[in-house]
Amino acid sequence: MNCIEEKYVAKIDTLKNQADVILFFEYLLNEFYDSHISLSTNIRESYRLSAPIYIELKNGKAFIKNVWQTQIDNLDENILGAEILKFNGVDFIKKIDDFPSICNDKTLPEVRNWIANKIVSGKYSEPRLLSLKVEDGQNVQLDLDKLNFKKESELLSYRIENGIGIIRINNSLGNNQLISEFDKTLDSLFYTKGLIIDLRNTNNGGNTYVGKGIMGRFTDKELPYQKHMYVESYDNQPKIVRSWFEHVSPRGNQYQKPVIILVGRWTGSMGEGIAIGFDAMERAEIVGTEMKRLAGSDFDFRFENQGFGYKLILQKLYHINGNPRELYVPTNYVKQSTIKKDEVLEKGTELINKMVK
Repeated sequence: MNCIEEKYVAKIDTLKNQADVILFFEYLLNEFYDSHISLSTNIRESYRLSAPIYIELKNGKAFIKNVWQTQIDNLDENILGAEILKFNGVDFIKKIDDFPSICNDKTLPEVRNWIANKIVSGKYSEPRLLSLKVEDGQNVQLDLDKLNFKKESELLSYRIENGIGIIRINNSLGNNQLISEFDKTLDSLFYTKGLIIDLRNTNNGGNTYVGKGIMGRFTDKELPYQKHMYVESYDNQPKIVRSWFEHVSPRGNQYQKPVIILVGRWTGSMGEGIAIGFDAMERAEIVGTEMKRLAGSDFDFRFENQGFGYKLILQKLYHINGNPRELYVPTNYVKQSTIKKDEVLEKGTELINKMVK
C-alpha cells in the first residue's frame, strides 16, 4: 500500500484527460490481481475482464490449460496444452514482464499467472492474436476475436437424457427472475432419476438471493453453506475479527434424488458459492476443474468526483470446512484434455448413473 500511495500519487499531475483518469484507476486496481476488483466503466484502451481460454505458467513458459468449450462454437484445433509463444507478435513472457503494474511482485507465481490471463483477455482496442506451438510440435495462429460464442436468450435451458435431468444456467445468476424459472423447470423434472446442474457458464457471477433460492429446493432443513469473515476497527481501537456462517433455508418442494454440479474456469462468484454450498450441505457431487477463483465478496463504491465507481472485496469467503472459497477444487476433478467431447459432462453423467444405481 505504501508503494501504491507513493507511485500513483506521483502520477496524478500527469493526467491530461478523462481517458487518462480511467486508466489510472484501472491500473491501480490491477495491482491487487483479482478480477473481482474492478472499475464500473472502461474505454477502448481498457483490458477486458476475461478470455475464453485459461493460461497456466510452468517452468517459465505459458500453456493453455482450459478452453471455454461449452460456449465456443467454431474451434476445431485442439489447443489444450499448447505453448503460447507470442501475443500480437510480441514474446508472451515479455508481455508479462511489461504489464503496466508497478507495485505487485511479478516474480510471484500467483501474480504472474493472473497477469498472463489478463494479457490474453486483451485490450478492447487491440487484436488478440496468439502464436501457439501445439502438442504435436506444429506452430499455429489463434485469433480469439474470430471465435463464435453460443448466444442463449433464455435464463436457463434444460433437457432429459436417459432419465437424468440436465439444467444449464445461462450466465443469469444475477437475474432475480431466474428463481421462478428454475422452480418451474425443477418441478417439471421431479420424476427424473437424478439431476445435473451445469454452472460452467456463470462467468458474470450473481447474487446470494438467487443462489440461496436455488439451493433451498434441495434441503429439508436449514444448513450452513459458506462462511463470511471481515475485520472491524472503530475509533482507533484494536482490530476485531467478525465471522459467521450463512445458511440456506428449505423452500418449496425438495428435490431429493441424486444431484451433480458441473463447474469450470468460467464458474464465477455466486456460481462458486453455489458449488461450495452444495458441497458443504453434502447434497451434491461437484465435478469439473478449478473455478474462476474470485476472492471474497465484492461491494460497489462511487468516487466523489467522478461519474463512475469501482468494486472492492470487503469480506473473505470460506467453505464451511475453513478453506478459502477461491482455493476450492472439485471433489471429482476432470483434467480437460480435448475439445472433441465434453469430458466434464461425461464424468458427471457416469457418476450420477452410479449414484442412481
